[in-house]
Amino acid sequence: MSQNNSANQLVLKGTTTIGVVCKDGVILASDTRVTMGYYIAHTAGKKVYKIDDHIGMTIAGTVADAQRVVDLLIANAHLYKINMNRPIPVASAARLVANLLFSARYIPLSTQVLVGGIDDTGPHVFNLDPYGSLHEEKMISTGSGSPVALGVLEDKFKEDHTIAETLPIIARAVNAAMKRDVASGNNYNIIVINEHGYTELTVEEKAKLLHAGS
Repeated sequence: MSQNNSANQLVLKGTTTIGVVCKDGVILASDTRVTMGYYIAHTAGKKVYKIDDHIGMTIAGTVADAQRVVDLLIANAHLYKINMNRPIPVASAARLVANLLFSARYIPLSTQVLVGGIDDTGPHVFNLDPYGSLHEEKMISTGSGSPVALGVLEDKFKEDHTIAETLPIIARAVNAAMKRDVASGNNYNIIVINEHGYTELTVEEKAKLLHAGS
């Protein structure tokens, strides 16, 4: 029981990540602050990773554990494409991560991840805890800043909205978490995944979103 609690506490020590499903794709977002307790180890940490042109993944928790999961998913997504001659479905990618986390449950990988993307069945976001539990979500936030981010999302997010309509809400949610959670901050990244592929928003685009959402 203490092992379960320790992994959960590690996951909640830092970060704000967000994943939402829109009518025409998926948005993934995170702050960039990396912490060790109250020590800020890095101000421009990468917490949203490109798995393939149609899939992205956010990480929260212990960085080394999370990066191992990212590397394994990227490798297996590429192998799937070579073997099957088509991109890996989003649900299959999420299930692969779930199996990896579950297999390490006795010495858990202390990370909570979101796997999001778009395929033939539409846009999807999956939430995975350190023990491999898998849940599909329309709107989700993880990390220590998630209570603040979820407050904004639950008030403003609409399932039938487009990516363009939802982006200002995502920017506002991450920004609010960065202001109120000491372990989140410095800057943030927003990723859009739609039928055109995987796109990271520029600094200028993110600044416009904050003004639009104010």
